[in-house]
Parts: sequence; structure tokens; C-alpha cells
Amino acid sequence: MGKHDTANRLATQGHVRTEGVDGEMTAIRVLVVDDDIAFLRSVERILKTMGFEVTTASDGARSLELLAASSVDVLLLDLVMPGMNGLDLLRKVKALDSAVEVVLMTAYGDVDSAVAALKAGAHDFLTKPLGSPDAIAHVVARAARYGRLAARSKRLEKELEVRERYGDIIGSSPPMRFVFRAVESVAHSRSTVLLHGEPGTGKELVARSIHMSGRRAQGPFVPVNCSAIPKDLIESELFGHVRGAFPGASESRIGLFGAADGGTILLDEIDHLPPGAQVVLHWILKDGEIRQAGSSEANRMNVRVIAATDVDLKQAMEQKRFREDLFYRLSIITIPLPPLRDRAEDMPLLAYHFLRKYSARSGRKIARISLEAMRVLRSHTWPGNVRELENAIERSVVMARGDVILPGDLPPSVVDTIAPLAPLNLLLDLPFREAKMKAVEQFELAYVHEMLKRSGGNVSEAARQSKMDRSNFRRIIRKHKIRT
Repeated sequence: MGKHDTANRLATQGHVRTEGVDGEMTAIRVLVVDDDIAFLRSVERILKTMGFEVTTASDGARSLELLAASSVDVLLLDLVMPGMNGLDLLRKVKALDSAVEVVLMTAYGDVDSAVAALKAGAHDFLTKPLGSPDAIAHVVARAARYGRLAARSKRLEKELEVRERYGDIIGSSPPMRFVFRAVESVAHSRSTVLLHGEPGTGKELVARSIHMSGRRAQGPFVPVNCSAIPKDLIESELFGHVRGAFPGASESRIGLFGAADGGTILLDEIDHLPPGAQVVLHWILKDGEIRQAGSSEANRMNVRVIAATDVDLKQAMEQKRFREDLFYRLSIITIPLPPLRDRAEDMPLLAYHFLRKYSARSGRKIARISLEAMRVLRSHTWPGNVRELENAIERSVVMARGDVILPGDLPPSVVDTIAPLAPLNLLLDLPFREAKMKAVEQFELAYVHEMLKRSGGNVSEAARQSKMDRSNFRRIIRKHKIRT
């Protein structure tokens, strides 16, 4: 293949792109620094032909000016230059912006200098004369991807720290920002709050955050699942009774409202509250007093009430299953909690939060979720919401064989919903070879997984149905680390 054929082939590959901090695919920005102008222009042409965005400088001082003026993914830097040499420039760059990945170039094969450079923060080094354009592009692209992944991880860690005061309530999507603002707004008020959201959206976590963020933080927080208490006992359990109030009441009980005195009580699944208890609760909220069963005395109540439900209480009210007066008492402030499918951008943040949580709890050092596993997680609809995701990550930490979560470590219920191949318009952002490789990988993973599912996990039967040699079928299983 001639020189012009090679140039044409490289030119058709499009821009070299990788995932940025915000998850978007963007071109890789490279600053090349070398005092040999002819060599500098040659490297510039190679990288531009390969689709990189390239800026050049012939000395250390000029490169620092360019770095201060604009962001760069990779600094491709000559080690030996007059004035400020490459090692000195490397140290200055890392002091200014540790996110810039540095690849050093040296014509001397100086092992000691290369080791010193790696210790000072260089990502890699190339030996002059440089290799093929593909080899140069591979090293530069790998450095850029590493740097962007590190930057994204730092951003995720920072967001996790910001949200740490909310416990496991993680998210930066618009629906979750609304929830955080609502929590901060109502925390210091005395008003009753109604939390509405599907199972697994974190209603108890939000209620606990409201409690912990307000004046009652030092008081008790008492969560109550109204559906878990027998209907004939619920009034006694909630509001208490005196001795002899009814047959079997051999001793007085203060009830759960009494236990929450000075703090907050969460009435989860409030729609399961029977009619009699609804009446009592309405009068407690109206008058601020509580009267135990069998007692003629009313006591002032110092309890904040937060109610939670996953049903439409307005509809229940219209169907005469829920009291209208109680509904309006409870819903003074209503906070809707979004399902995970409506805040998909929060899913990776949540996944890494739970990965960190359960890795620490189990004593394992699992630091990463593979791109393939993350694609599976993104494809799932999460009917069980955040609770389902948490359980999936906990299970994956237990099942993982190495230090990375792979698709085979995920629960079958999650992997079974694996998405079809990526749409062509998403692959068009990639160079042809990378797009083709990704499409083939996605096809293999989806096809082999489905055939194993159909065959009940029997590899021989799955290979037979696929009309593939069993050894080739197993090779694909090993390649994608699919559990059988």
C-alpha cells in the first residue's frame, strides 16, 4: 500500500473520539511540544490525519501559555529540549493541571529518564523515531481515555461527597435536584409532608433526611409500615392504650406516636390505614392532641408526621377508600419521588455509590464497572427502582471474580433485558473500525446470551441451535466473560 493510499485510509476514519466527563463523545485534544520544527510539523500532520485536534509549541514556556488558555487531553512532549526540558515541564504541568495526561518522546532510549518521567506523572513514553501512525494514535488515544475516565471518576466522587449528608439519596438530575431543594425547604417547618413515589424510590430515605436536616434531628425517627400491622391492632400500636382498655390489655402502652415524641414518625403505605385509624389520625393532626384508647385525658403531641404512599390518594379518596379531610391534612406539602427510569442520568452515579458501599462492606477491592456491564445497567428499565439497582450491585460485588464488575456478575433479571444493538447514529460518532468492533461485540454478547437463555444454560445445546462449533461458542463466552 502506497503513501497516498495510507493517507486516504486514515482520512476516512473520522475524528478520534472518547467519552468526556459529561459522558458525551468528543474529539481528543493534543498539544505537541518539540524544539525540532520539522519533526513537530510531521507529528502534527500524522495526528490531524488520524482525526485528533492538534496544537503545537516549540518550547516549554509557550506550551504553558497554551495550556493556561485552553483545555488539553494529552500533552505529547519531547524529553530533551533547550531551556526547560521535558521532565521539568512535566512537573510544572502536573502542578498546574493534574488532569492532563503526558506522553513523553525521547530519541535516546534513556531508561532512567523514562522511569523518572513515569514517577513524575507521565502516562507513557514513545521512543524516537516514532512508530507507525496507528501506533502513535493508539498511545495518545489510550492516554486520553485514561485521563477522561479519571476526571469523570473524580467528578462522581465529588458529587457523592456533596450528597453524603443525604445518605443513600444520590442524584444530580433535575427531578432529584427538586427533591433536594424540597427537603431543605421543609426540614425546618412543622408541616406534615406527603411523599409519593413508586416502591424502591427511597421514600424512607427522604423522610429520614427531612428529619435529620431539621430541628428534630436529635429526637427519635420512627418508621412505621401501616400495611404490616394487623387492622384490629393498628390503633393501639399507633396511638397507645391504657391498662384494661380492652380484653387482653394487661398493661399500658404509649404507642408508636408516643415513642416518636420530640421527633418524627413516618407512616409508610398510609393508604393501608383502616377507616377508624384514619379518623383518629385526622383529629390528632387537627388538634395536636392524642388520646390513648381507654383514657379520658388528651395529651399534647410533639411529633412531626410524614406520610408516604405509592398509590394515588386522590383516586383512593374519590373511591371512598381514603378520607378527604385526612388527605388534605396530610398533603400540605407533597414531594413526588421520581422513578429511576425518569432520571437515567443518575444511574451510573448510584451504581458507583453502591459499588463503593458494598465493596467496603465485603472487604473487596472492586473499583470499576466495565463498559459492557454499564451498558447492560443502562438498558434495564428498573421496575424496582433504586432498591433494585442496589440489590443488583450488592449481588455483583459478591459474584465478581476480579476487581471489575462484568456483565456475567449482574443478576439474570437485569441481563435478560439487555438492549439491542446500538442505533447506527450512535456508532457514526466513532471511527469505522471502532464502530464495527463495538457493533460486533454488542451482537455477540446479545446473541450468545439469548441462545444460552433459550437452552437453559446448556452450552452444547446453545451452540447446536446457533449452528456453531462448540469451541467457537465457548470462545465467545470466555471473551465476554458470560456466566453459564
